[in-house]
Amino acid sequence: MRTVTRNLLLGIGVVLVLLLALGAAPSLLRSGDPYYVSATPVGEVDANETNVTAGPNATAVGGDTLSERTHPFTTAAIADAGANQTGYSEPYWRGPVGIKGTFTHSPFDELAALRQRNPQAADGESVRVARNGTLYRIGVTQDRP
Repeated sequence: MRTVTRNLLLGIGVVLVLLLALGAAPSLLRSGDPYYVSATPVGEVDANETNVTAGPNATAVGGDTLSERTHPFTTAAIADAGANQTGYSEPYWRGPVGIKGTFTHSPFDELAALRQRNPQAADGESVRVARNGTLYRIGVTQDRP
């Protein structure tokens, strides 16, 4: 094998290994500030109101269709919430420089996806989600009691 070809293949291999490391390592890094998704129950969904999660006047995202694979922070926070108690997800460490967010799934991605799913469900920095007959306010916070 020629020296130029060998060096090119080694260079491509090193780049591939670095890209794989960047994809796997950020989830293992626990640096920076922790962020949590919080789910606060704000009331029951009225059985007579049919447009809470569907139609042009929808005011909440349908939480019954959220997958644990695509929204792990949101579903964990809703599962942790009690009748009158705010639920929290596992912490997400953002990282000091912000590079980590490019390579990992974050709570900020989930809230953006929920806002995109139903823009009218946005409530300031949080999003309203209806699941199992309960209306939740979903947001990202750094404080967890």
